[in-house]
Amino acid sequence: MLAVLRASRRTAAASRQQASRCYAPAAASPELRIEHGTGPEHGITTLTLDRPKANALSRSLVAALRDATAALRATPSGDLRCVILASANPRVFCAGADLKERATMDPEEVQAFVAELGLAFAEVEQLPVPTIAAMEGAALGGGLELALCCDLRLAASCATFGLPETALAIIPGAGGTQRLQRLVGVPRAKELIYTARRFGAEQAAAIGLVAGDVSEPGGALEAALALGREICANGPVAVRAAKAAIDGGTGLSIGEGLAVEAGCYARVIPTVDRLEGLAAFREKRKPAYTGQ
Repeated sequence: MLAVLRASRRTAAASRQQASRCYAPAAASPELRIEHGTGPEHGITTLTLDRPKANALSRSLVAALRDATAALRATPSGDLRCVILASANPRVFCAGADLKERATMDPEEVQAFVAELGLAFAEVEQLPVPTIAAMEGAALGGGLELALCCDLRLAASCATFGLPETALAIIPGAGGTQRLQRLVGVPRAKELIYTARRFGAEQAAAIGLVAGDVSEPGGALEAALALGREICANGPVAVRAAKAAIDGGTGLSIGEGLAVEAGCYARVIPTVDRLEGLAAFREKRKPAYTGQ
């Protein structure tokens, strides 16, 4: 059995190297930095919004986001275990749509852009690994809608939130009316959207919009990295399967959800990582998971 396990590990390592050689990274964009963690943060990829001055969602930034998520989906499971979305600007996570650019669009162009924005956000939501929004400063409109696409949101005490669209005589159009209500409940979502109210990190945590403790200013990214390291210590295929089971069962009956869970469990049974987990438990050591 030990010889078989060692052979399986060698095969998995070779497969991983081959897959890594086939992976083509996203094209560089000055508005969206892509950083792949090394050492204890191997498996964590950080996407940093860096579009002066407020990370406003322009056509170019949305295109860069779509390129990045496409590249991430092609990354081998051993190399991509968690994605963090952060901002280079400590005062603004993302201020929403670029309203100056929006003002130059005719109604048909506005409709097309909002549809493109919705696709970009759905692609973030559908990434196969856990996603974390590390939020400093303002997350407003489309910026908050982008964070709502992540599995988890961590915030510093200086963060502020809001969906101000009704104050501009529009509505949230990139998923805000749907994702917010599923997260905080229908009455609270209606209150926040109808009033266009801004609110702080403590209230966001109280209503379940933000997970965990609110960090000190400047601490959201480190909190997200610490959480990412916890996630990366576990079996990559198992974590992906767990996300698929949770997301796939949302809104279903318990019987239907259990069927989804059973299908996702079946994905982990034939993996090398499952055997490695059992061996590590027997040998009382830390497992070395490869995503195979």
